[in-house]
Formats: sequence, structure tokens, C-alpha cells
Amino acid sequence: MITLARPVRFEEVDPAQIVFFARFFSFAHEAMENFFGELDGGYPRLIGERRVGMPAVHVESTFHAPLRYGDTVRIETSVARLGRRSATLRYRMFRQQDGVLSAEVRHTVVCSNMNLIASCDMPDDVRTLFETHIEPGP
Repeated sequence: MITLARPVRFEEVDPAQIVFFARFFSFAHEAMENFFGELDGGYPRLIGERRVGMPAVHVESTFHAPLRYGDTVRIETSVARLGRRSATLRYRMFRQQDGVLSAEVRHTVVCSNMNLIASCDMPDDVRTLFETHIEPGP
């Protein structure tokens, strides 16, 4: 599991003064970029130089408790499922100050050759990264 903590910004809340639901997907993407930070050059090199992308093919979420401007969200990223060409990342988002689970997002990605816009087998270092953070079995 990889953890990222970040403040909730003013522009991320709606008129009800809570984080707008779509922003949780932005939080998830930010956590995904952080997840790939363990690779040489991180996510920017993976997609920019190596031309290996991880486009989303399925995203689902469950919301439990609001986040507000001034809160800090702690995002725990783990691998819920790993296939040959795809993986499902799980992001558990907590209010850092009280540890309350705010939301959970599950995000399925497919490893893709960005030049061909076609799925491909995961490079060894990418697969190793996913394997390192896979959730323990039941």
C-alpha cells in the first residue's frame, strides 16, 4: 500500500461546502500518479518516454462521509486485482484528522501501448510494482 496525504483545496468544494463527488476521481488519479512514483522517472516517464499508458476502463465509487475545505485527505492505494494486461487499484480516502473513511474508489486500468492505442503486456517493472502492493488474500 502506498499513502498520499494532501489538503482539500477551496476549488474542490461545492456550494454545500463539501468536496464535489467528481473531485474524488481527481484524487484517485493523483494517487495513481503517486503510486507510479516508485518507477524510474515515475508516471511522466512511463507515459511520455516509454509510451506505456494505463487508461481507465472501469471506475466505481462508494461515498461514506464528507470532506470539507481545510481537511486533509489521506489516500491509501493498493492493488485489488492483477491480470496479465490489467489491474484494479483501490483508493481508500480518509479524513486524516479523525481517520473516518470518506470514500472508496476502485479503478480498473489496462496497460496500453500509447503509439498503437492497443493493450499490451505489462513491462516487468510495472508488473513488479503492482505485485508489491497487491492486497493480501482472504
